[in-house]
Amino acid sequence: MPLVIFCGFPCSGKSRRSEELKEYLTEKTGRRVLVVGDETAGIDKNSVYSDSQKEKNLRGVLKSEVERKITKDDVVILDSLNYIKGYRYELFCLIKHAQTPHCLVYCLTSADISSTWNSIREKEKQYKQEILDSLIMRFESPDSRNRWDSPLFTVQKDDILPFEEICDAIFSRKAPPPNQSTQSQPLSSTNFLYELDKVTQDILMEVVNVQKTSVPGDLIAIPGSFMYIILTRNLNMAELRKLRRQFISYMKMHPTENIGQIANMFAQYLNKSIH
Repeated sequence: MPLVIFCGFPCSGKSRRSEELKEYLTEKTGRRVLVVGDETAGIDKNSVYSDSQKEKNLRGVLKSEVERKITKDDVVILDSLNYIKGYRYELFCLIKHAQTPHCLVYCLTSADISSTWNSIREKEKQYKQEILDSLIMRFESPDSRNRWDSPLFTVQKDDILPFEEICDAIFSRKAPPPNQSTQSQPLSSTNFLYELDKVTQDILMEVVNVQKTSVPGDLIAIPGSFMYIILTRNLNMAELRKLRRQFISYMKMHPTENIGQIANMFAQYLNKSIH
């Protein structure tokens, strides 16, 4: 079911508004409302937002969690900065693939108000001032003319959330039509999914086992493939599983008649991803 994306400066009231919307939807519709965000991820914000790679990983985790939680019955609220327009476009592609409506709620505040609200937070929840300033400077404001930012609801600090309008946007509006890049194609073989799961899992376990006795620069032979994985660094299981999930999602949308090529394709995908 629908996805509601919150965005805004740090300390602009997004979490408070998310909770207000969750309570309203739960009471008025009886649906289960799931909130995904920085708070549910349990991150150290100053550590994550001061490191571009950690921040990128967090966005990936949140996106994966949203994708996992979207069902035909539940409403998902994404409570995070969502300040990069390219990331909001990725989320739009996700809802197109899931064929569900979405909307964007923009908590609009000034930099001074966000800084003041940050200063009155509990000490362990405050942003460092330099990180707060950096995130505000990099914020890419939503624009309702962009299809991925529409429908857009802009809420200032003293406004009341437009609950009825939001409900109309996510329950009465049709989902955006899928295009070729997001439309799942029919699986080309009855045992395609089985082979896809088995081959990728076997390769993952081979990489994990070989890493125990190898060093960066070694080549890892891939079961069922003539290709090798060039081991430039150690890969932990969490990263390997993430890459496997991404590959499987891609293959489900672009199935192949030649099941024997799955191992080669996965090896090529791993090489490209880790390099």
